[in-house]
Amino acid sequence: MMPKSSPTAPLDRRSFLKYSSLSLLSLAAACNTQSLPKDPDDPNNPDPPKELLHPNVLFIAVDDLNTWVYGKPGYPKPKTPNFDRLLEKSTQFSQAYCPAPYCNPSRSAVLTGVMPSNSGVYPNEYPFRDSPVLADSVTIPQHFAANNYKVMGAGKIFHKPDEASWDEDYFYDYFGPYPDENTLPLTGMQETDYYFDWGQLDIPLEEMGDWRAALWVSEQLAQTYTQPFFLGYGINKPHLPWYAPPEYYELYPLDSFEIPLMKEDDLADLPSKGVAIARPQDDHAMILKYGKWKEAIQAYLACTSFFDDCLGVVLDTLESSPHKDKTMIVLWSDHGWHLGEKEHWRKSTLWEEACNIPMLISMPGQTSKQDCSALVSSIDLYPTLVETCHLSAKEGLDGSSLSPLLKDPNAQWDKAAITTHDYNQHAVRLGKWRYIRYNNGQEELYDREADPREWTNLASNSAYSSVIEDLRKYLPQVNVKLD
Repeated sequence: MMPKSSPTAPLDRRSFLKYSSLSLLSLAAACNTQSLPKDPDDPNNPDPPKELLHPNVLFIAVDDLNTWVYGKPGYPKPKTPNFDRLLEKSTQFSQAYCPAPYCNPSRSAVLTGVMPSNSGVYPNEYPFRDSPVLADSVTIPQHFAANNYKVMGAGKIFHKPDEASWDEDYFYDYFGPYPDENTLPLTGMQETDYYFDWGQLDIPLEEMGDWRAALWVSEQLAQTYTQPFFLGYGINKPHLPWYAPPEYYELYPLDSFEIPLMKEDDLADLPSKGVAIARPQDDHAMILKYGKWKEAIQAYLACTSFFDDCLGVVLDTLESSPHKDKTMIVLWSDHGWHLGEKEHWRKSTLWEEACNIPMLISMPGQTSKQDCSALVSSIDLYPTLVETCHLSAKEGLDGSSLSPLLKDPNAQWDKAAITTHDYNQHAVRLGKWRYIRYNNGQEELYDREADPREWTNLASNSAYSSVIEDLRKYLPQVNVKLD
């Protein structure tokens, strides 16, 4: 489906910064002292306005964004002023986890509400609608459309565009642009190709796919509608390859940050399956050979700041629009990212770095931050949206609504967060524990209170056998395997 409108002439950065400042001044003048909006389900509010019952939704999916963006102690903090200002008026789910540490299975799970173990969608190469379980699934935007919402989307939301999910869409090539192939790899690491590559790309912002999508989303936000809308915006960066304009690299001189503390023999207590997952391409050996560890972190941080500028374009437009106080904002990453922890680069592991994700929900009218440390999952977003937007009931969802935690971030929440990587391989997060079981029966156990970097695998220690026995009960009992 082609978009019914196309991006207008792009604004330069100076214009956007001026526009942003005016928007923020307007927002500050409009804010009241109430930190959270009125609850439309409150019996003392018997006749809530329609925009509270059926708020607009700005649904922002980010690729490969890890929790360094929160300012994780002991790790470099990306410069992300726009993410930070959204955070300050959101509920922050600091212990949110992905359904899968890989793009396609994670996004398929979030957008259909069905966990990978129940759908059989594990690899990136398997379109979710090829699964007999998901062939006729009603995705989040489709369910909004069935409830009289206008649904629009741009950028990488699904792993591959699902045109059946949208009334209007704009799926420009969000991966590009790329340098001249004759110059690759820009890093000089000849063992790799363009994919695990990074460097400065001296091009105008408006040629970047994420920026184009931001402009299209902003166009939609600037319009008026006769019905509520669900507007999806997928931001590809900081996905590899880490190509970005020079000004983003200049934010992070190599002497301005340190490599996070690592354990030299971190793989020594892992089972063979864990070691194999840590070293699928031997990226770490290559990084060490060429002395590129700091440069790789710099590149990731640069692309994270580029993501943040794209986010700022959209937030500025929303804040100056008539939809400002009627729009719920949901921001989530499809999974986390390793930058050398456990000698691993990229995603696709069952450790904290790949599984823990940034996830924010800002309700219409919310003006202050709430911290929620409950163990939740992005699989919970579908039922949360159904409840908070007062949509018709949706059967067959694997998650649980986060609405109680939006009202009270300290509400009781005793659920485990499950992450699945490939067939019958799972991580269980419950209480202070991370428990991993591979499909060959090998196991890992970490006490995250005593060992937040997961350096000490306790699985072989008989003193923890009862803990492991209890955690095994949370493993999925069904593991669908497709041909």
